[in-house]
Amino acid sequence: MKRIALVNQRYGLEVNGGSEYYTRLIAERLIGEFQVDVITTKSLDYTTWENHYKANEEDINGVHVRRFPVVTCRAKDFNEYNGAYLAKLSAGQADEADEKVWFEKQGPNCPAAIDYIRENKDNYDAFIFVTYLYYLTVMGMPEVAEKSIFIPTAHEEPFIHFKSFETIFRKPKAYVFLTDEEKALVQGLFHTENIPCQVMGTGVDIPCEPDEKAFREKFGIEGDYLIYVGRIDEGKDCPMMFKYFMEYKKRRPESKLKLVLMGKPVCEIPRHEDIVMLGFVSEEDKFSGISGAKALVLPSKFESLSISVLEAMTLSVPVIVNGICEVLKGHCLKSNGGLYYMNYFEFEGIVDYIFSHEKEYGIMRENARDYIEKNYRWDVIIKKFSGLINGIC
Repeated sequence: MKRIALVNQRYGLEVNGGSEYYTRLIAERLIGEFQVDVITTKSLDYTTWENHYKANEEDINGVHVRRFPVVTCRAKDFNEYNGAYLAKLSAGQADEADEKVWFEKQGPNCPAAIDYIRENKDNYDAFIFVTYLYYLTVMGMPEVAEKSIFIPTAHEEPFIHFKSFETIFRKPKAYVFLTDEEKALVQGLFHTENIPCQVMGTGVDIPCEPDEKAFREKFGIEGDYLIYVGRIDEGKDCPMMFKYFMEYKKRRPESKLKLVLMGKPVCEIPRHEDIVMLGFVSEEDKFSGISGAKALVLPSKFESLSISVLEAMTLSVPVIVNGICEVLKGHCLKSNGGLYYMNYFEFEGIVDYIFSHEKEYGIMRENARDYIEKNYRWDVIIKKFSGLINGIC
């Protein structure tokens, strides 16, 4: 049986993050055909990278997880350094030496994981690096480039234009892209057309029977609500979502609509009687909450796929997304199961529309579910994944 390793900066059932959750979904479904290890850090919190997990090794749902300590937390002056370097980058003054400092300051600075990858290169048939922006990929993939599969989860943002990536993105033996938009972006920036690739996204599973009634009773939620699921922070443009929602409530004082938030807050949440903060919830509560929502809102400008959007569509819940993000806009256009906005008045119009057009809203619900059935089935995705892994071994 071939032995493979997935490399990601964080891993665990309690980890709240898109690429991390995606890594776990893939790792657990490759068991059986492959012996699967995960190489990761001992960190839980991406804002500090403090070592959280005690054990060096553990098994999670059949996946063998190897954790390595972070030697320095995120630098206290990282935000200042980041701002200064992005200004330098926008002025056309990219510098790889400065970027090396950037990666070390951002973290997770984990040289032991890189040492393990280097020393155990011959003990694995393939290494799969998930997400492009962190230390483990930047430092680890060059060590095993000839047997590496790269899942960059890339999207248009300033960091993708770092000079360092001109070299790194040309190193892998093969690529997995989550969307056609991501493939076009990477190939356009780095001219990687000669490197084998697959566009396959992720499958979506609903591991429980959603119970909207029990969810409402548990959290005391009545009436219609929009839902946001994921990390609640500025990087996801959550402050703008709050601003738009409160403006909508101000302009529609008769509306009883609520905004329900699920996830870890790392930015300030306004005090408002119709903004309901639930924090980190169980999988059962998450899916039950999504199933009862009028729509799922994702205000992020930068997404490479968005599992929460796919989960909502699986439950026939339409989505409202930021049209600046080509990937999220693409989900809406390809499915006809969601709507996108570019400013407040478009957001307002969308919310009004889904309440005033019952027939069209019902069609959107059906379209959303059909989109998932046709494009995000696990059996098709894992077959493609296995073929790619066997192809480079």
